[in-house]
Amino acid sequence: MNGLRMYGLLVAASFRSRMQYRFNFWFSTAMSALINAVEFLMLAVILLKFGHIQGWSLSEAGWLYAVLTLSKALYRTVASDVHNIESYLVSGELDSLLLRPVPVLVALMSRNISIRAGELIQGIAILSLSLSSLLQEGQLGWIAIPLSVIVILSGAVLLFAIGLLTATVGFWLTRITELQNITEDAARTAAQYPMSIYPKWLQGLLLGVIPVGFANYMPGLFVLRGETGWWMLPLAAAIAGVLLGLSLLFWRLGLSRYQSTGS
Repeated sequence: MNGLRMYGLLVAASFRSRMQYRFNFWFSTAMSALINAVEFLMLAVILLKFGHIQGWSLSEAGWLYAVLTLSKALYRTVASDVHNIESYLVSGELDSLLLRPVPVLVALMSRNISIRAGELIQGIAILSLSLSSLLQEGQLGWIAIPLSVIVILSGAVLLFAIGLLTATVGFWLTRITELQNITEDAARTAAQYPMSIYPKWLQGLLLGVIPVGFANYMPGLFVLRGETGWWMLPLAAAIAGVLLGLSLLFWRLGLSRYQSTGS
């Protein structure tokens, strides 16, 4: 509880400093929403033209996209600088966090808080439209709404764990931008769409090696179609929890090997 309270205080201070530049905040929020909207519209155009992709309708694909967008937005909101750890390692700025009377990870997570309002608004809008359409068609019941919230929260934990694992590799490699492009950006982008459109080897990669598919696709098979079984949701949450535990242990190991590269 003390750690959570400390994190909350640091986040509040970081947010106040960010809001000193209100125009930048709202401009970046609008641009983020626009970029994500254009990205989804590209998928929507294809689905509206052909009706479906591998049997997935626009509403179903919208659910997958929105759930992952919201999970990513939550992860990047509460732990933005975990993704930017390379700059701390290259400049030696991580040393200053080591000197603070708080856990290094808590200090890192509370720095430069980025409120992903654009992604949150856009994700909620797409999710609402998708669920509304599926409810009207009778494909889903109202239970799909709380189940979707559970999937989003579980997905946020999973994405954070993947991000933290990748960030920790930086203690050995220092330069990890290219690795993050694969484990976070490329993998997440691929998982925004129905995984059945990909070849088997890529599906295996996104479910076994970088298990981002458990953030939306695998739970979505149950929530949207009743496939697999109810156990898929606790399984996805368990995978996220186990990966989070492993990432925290790996972080401690990496931090113990840290040597400043700054001047």
